[in-house]
Amino acid sequence: MKDHEYHALVDAFFQYVEDTIDESYPDIDCERAGGILTLVFENKTKVILNKQEPLHQIWVATRENGYHFELQGEQWTDNRFGLEIKALLGKACSDQSGEPVTFP
Repeated sequence: MKDHEYHALVDAFFQYVEDTIDESYPDIDCERAGGILTLVFENKTKVILNKQEPLHQIWVATRENGYHFELQGEQWTDNRFGLEIKALLGKACSDQSGEPVTFP
């Protein structure tokens, strides 16, 4: 994958996350700066997504762990645990916000 393709895919995914949060979860704030998207919860905990351009990955930091996602086919999959990024984000956001959060 070329760098410009990677950036287009990650930017589109970050926008999807922001749109989902903005439309359905008003108690979660989204902050975007450069290649970093930070989700901030009322209890001041955070989930941080960031681009790792040299590796063509998305790294996600949650309260419990850090994850490294690579594009496999059509979905971003963690290279250590095999988790799909939307499922991981839903669980992490639910755990940290105390309310059910899903990314359809």
